[in-house]
Amino acid sequence: MSTILFNEIIFGPVHSRRLGTSLGVNLLPRFGKWCSFDCLYCECGFNKDGKEDNRLPTVDEVKVALESTLRDYTKNTGKIDTITFSGNGEPTMHPDFAEIIDFALEMRAKYCPEAKVSVLSNASQIHKPAVAAALLRTDNPILKIDSAIEETTQIIDRPQFLYSMKSLKKNLEPFRNKFVLQTMFLRGEFEGKAIDNTTETEVNEWRKLVTDIEPREIMVYTIDRETPAANLQKVSVEEMEKITAPLKELGYRISISG
Repeated sequence: MSTILFNEIIFGPVHSRRLGTSLGVNLLPRFGKWCSFDCLYCECGFNKDGKEDNRLPTVDEVKVALESTLRDYTKNTGKIDTITFSGNGEPTMHPDFAEIIDFALEMRAKYCPEAKVSVLSNASQIHKPAVAAALLRTDNPILKIDSAIEETTQIIDRPQFLYSMKSLKKNLEPFRNKFVLQTMFLRGEFEGKAIDNTTETEVNEWRKLVTDIEPREIMVYTIDRETPAANLQKVSVEEMEKITAPLKELGYRISISG
């Protein structure tokens, strides 16, 4: 079972398949997981396996850790492409997320203006005005939607709240042409239920969703690490190229990671 946890506020830099050299920021517990989804493929494991620590870092702890790293960042980390908020769960759940983002933007401008600020999010908190505004201030608000079909989302991502595709689409309106859509393609089986978001029906609905919400960019990828659910399978790059080809013809900028 996969249980990769990031045990510091600042981690890396690591090589990201989608973002290049990434300096990670973990706003979640250092030795546990805290997330509004419970995805079958999450490298941090299932939520139930990460409850031994529920302490969030304070704003001051995050500020000290980030500035001390960036103050002489080329010496401490080497050149970085992005400061990425990810870590052990959903970063936008931190109650001071907006204040922390503003500080990160300030530190980026001061110490490494060529780097981007990115957030990997499941979009579960974008109904909150402060969270949405903070995400829109970043260079890369990367919002995950693994299926346009609610039933499939319930199986793959297992939202821990009342999930509604209709509400999500409404909340994405301010993000039109400003956010990066991220989608994991996979297939397999979990608890007797077949999983496959690459079927003709799934793909057609996903493409329709893309044209409805109009992301600035699309990142599609597949399983790359051990997953907490055992019977999941990768999808080939060739398949993902076929899935995204009609969208590329419409002019969407798409990156594919196998």
